[in-house]
Amino acid sequence: MRKAQDGDQAAYRDVLRAMTPVIRLLAKRQVVDESLADDVVQDVLLTIHRLRHTYDPDRPLLPWMAAITRARAIDALRRSGRFRHREVADDARLAEAVDPASPGFLSALDAEHALARMLDALPQRQRAIVEMVKLREMSLDDAAAESRMSVSAVKSVLHRAFARLRQYGNEWHV
Repeated sequence: MRKAQDGDQAAYRDVLRAMTPVIRLLAKRQVVDESLADDVVQDVLLTIHRLRHTYDPDRPLLPWMAAITRARAIDALRRSGRFRHREVADDARLAEAVDPASPGFLSALDAEHALARMLDALPQRQRAIVEMVKLREMSLDDAAAESRMSVSAVKSVLHRAFARLRQYGNEWHV
C-alpha cells in the first residue's frame, strides 16, 4: 500500500487484487444478501481509492480496511432499510472515523453507541420518526408521507420521542 500511495500503479493493482477477497468476506459477514454484498465491495473499493492517501503505512492495513467495509456495509443496509444507523457519506468524516489515532474517534464511537442505545429504547414508531426527521434529515411532509401519518401526528410523535430521549439522557447521564 505504501508503494501504491507513492504512485506505483502495479503495486496499487496488486494491493486491490489482494484485498478484494478479504473485503468480500468482511462484507458478506455483515450483509447477507449476495447482490448487496457485491455492491458493498464495489463501494469499499471506490472509498479506498478516494481515501488511500489517508492510510498510515506504519499501521496495519486490515483494521483500516475493515473499518471502511463496516461503514459502507452499514450505509448499504441503511439505504435498503435494514439498519438504523447514520450514513457516513463525507469522506473526511469517514477518514477520521476509521483512524483510531484521530481525536474524534473514541468520542464519536461513544456518541454513536449512546445514540443507538437511546434510539433502541424508543418504541418502534417514535424511533422510526426520529430517524426519518433527524438522522435522514427528511422534511416533516416527507416523513408524514412515508409513515402514512399527518404532519401534526408526526410532530406529536417527535415531541413524545424527544421527551422520552431527554428522560433517558438524564437517567443515563448522556
